[in-house]
Amino acid sequence: MAPRKCTFNSVARKIRAELKAGGCLKRSKSVQRFFKEEIQSYGWRTADLRRATIRWRREILKQFDLEFLVQVADKLFTGEINEEKSAAVFLLENVTAKLGDDEFSLLESWLARISNWSDHDALVHYLIAPMVAAKPVRVKSVFRWATSLDRWHRRAACVALIQGTRFFLIRTTWCRKAWAGCCGRRPRLIPPGLYLT
Repeated sequence: MAPRKCTFNSVARKIRAELKAGGCLKRSKSVQRFFKEEIQSYGWRTADLRRATIRWRREILKQFDLEFLVQVADKLFTGEINEEKSAAVFLLENVTAKLGDDEFSLLESWLARISNWSDHDALVHYLIAPMVAAKPVRVKSVFRWATSLDRWHRRAACVALIQGTRFFLIRTTWCRKAWAGCCGRRPRLIPPGLYLT
């Protein structure tokens, strides 16, 4: 990033410009086949996007603190372009252990900005789930999402518990409770793999 005085808005704009310049028009048109919802894409491959985002994260953290990085990611996740939201997630992907309750609340607010399964799964699996597993008291939020009218919140309630149960950090009874909340009733059969017994 430029050595002159930067704001998180200007850094987010620069990242957006690089995302737009580095995309592939042919690939951006073919990406739609994976989605029911109409999406906008620059046509990046995920591995290339992840590498670029790691480079941007390093550049940002050389000059600024973690709070600044979170604000840049927040600006990127407001966009409508698929790669902008993915870049926001990748910026914070391996720093969730350093994030606290304020950042968890911010990430929780991102659930309202989700427009497709890609946004959802990246946000919940890579950012929210590790934070829930690290601090199981955050499961209270998950139970609240399970009864939401919004399908992305209900889906988040299930996905957010996967990592914690996989490593035995979250009780399987909590997973059953979240699943029951999502279904609106006590389920007779829980799909295999949802939780460990």
